[in-house]
Amino acid sequence: MTLAQLTTLAAPVVETTQKNLPATLRPFALAVPVHYEALPGKDLLDEGFEDDILGLFTGSAHGTDLREDQPMPAQIILFLQNLWDFAEGDRDVFRDEVRITYLHELGHYFGWDEDDLAERELD
Repeated sequence: MTLAQLTTLAAPVVETTQKNLPATLRPFALAVPVHYEALPGKDLLDEGFEDDILGLFTGSAHGTDLREDQPMPAQIILFLQNLWDFAEGDRDVFRDEVRITYLHELGHYFGWDEDDLAERELD
């Protein structure tokens, strides 16, 4: 599938997930842009990220100041071709993985580490 087709499948999932967040979290989640890319770029691979990464949170976590080593505002990137491959082409599995990956990366925005995410079944 093309990136445009995958984005058409993924974007409504993210929007619905945001709408279903608790009211106290929703405005913060809506303030974090979500970008859809097919695959991670060479720059991320050169930084040591695996080529099958599903999503990535970049920037400073909620409630922290912009740091010198993270001068960019917070954002979430979903790698849709990797999610599609992970789902083995199953649209329902893809949608579920988009939701879980989005929530996982949003959790990083809220400052949750991998253990916190695992406790919330977002690992």
